[in-house]
Amino acid sequence: MQDNQEKCKELAIRIYNLDEEVYKCVGSSLGRTFTGQKETTIRHLAALMYTKPDGHLLRSELALISNMARTIRDKSERRRLMIEYDSILKEIENLPDTFGQTDIVDKERISLNNLIARRQNEISENDHLIICISRTQGSGGNDIGFELADQLQINYYDAEIFDQVMKRLQADKNAVGDAGSFEGFDKYRKKKHTDLKTWFREFNRYHGLPKQDAVFFNMSDLICELAKSEDCVIMGRCADTILKNNHIPHISLFISAPFQVRVQHVMDIRNMNLKQAVHFLKQMDKQHKKYYEFYTGEKWGKPENYDLCINSANYGLKDTIELIRRMLDQKVH
Repeated sequence: MQDNQEKCKELAIRIYNLDEEVYKCVGSSLGRTFTGQKETTIRHLAALMYTKPDGHLLRSELALISNMARTIRDKSERRRLMIEYDSILKEIENLPDTFGQTDIVDKERISLNNLIARRQNEISENDHLIICISRTQGSGGNDIGFELADQLQINYYDAEIFDQVMKRLQADKNAVGDAGSFEGFDKYRKKKHTDLKTWFREFNRYHGLPKQDAVFFNMSDLICELAKSEDCVIMGRCADTILKNNHIPHISLFISAPFQVRVQHVMDIRNMNLKQAVHFLKQMDKQHKKYYEFYTGEKWGKPENYDLCINSANYGLKDTIELIRRMLDQKVH
């Protein structure tokens, strides 16, 4: 245990230093990924590596650094820093319980699948490769999206990254945290009483829109801007419908797994008991469904709305990624 913690601290220092070097090369107005006091930040990063429930937060931090590193104009510097990034990522993945990731497999079905999935590329060479992934909680969708982006060497965006990007853009749409808005999403609850001064302040700030609507429209603008400027994997955020409505080419995937398999997966990665895991999954599925269907008018998880629907338990994480890669017919160089 002690050796593992020392290893985590060593990797945390390398991550912190990498972020510093990337920022110096890019000089981005968005700033560094880690802005806190160095020692405190390193302790926090190290803790994320051996804390299963919060592993996804470390993944988001690393994706932010790699997204920035890929914009470095100096090819030699970009290559040097991406080699260091890949080295750090590989060592983290070899740690026990990294990213809270355990495989998700339905053993009775996995032997029936041959991983034969090809699809003609409907995206022209002038368009960016945009992969939108919707998923049920506990199906391993975030792990799949992150690893897929890393293999394809394209940027990765999830709720935590979007929240950070919006906050750093320093505009009024900015200060609205998307992740928080989704977690508390309920368009139908009775509104709490607010005083007149607060009402006017929020009315002006969100241009007369309810806060949750302002968050969604700002997020939609950001997703469209990203899709027009870079290749990327986008997790959730109704991205598939947003891009479809804006006539922006993309590939949409829906990843799910049987409820009982997802329950076991959540119990493993979040240290929950059976009752807690069942309650958590039902709440999250309900939240995803309500959010998606309210803002898109489409049915969440309906096969006709996606290019490919995958039962990740039939393949496991690694082979689900391989299945998607075959569909994309992409090769990582």
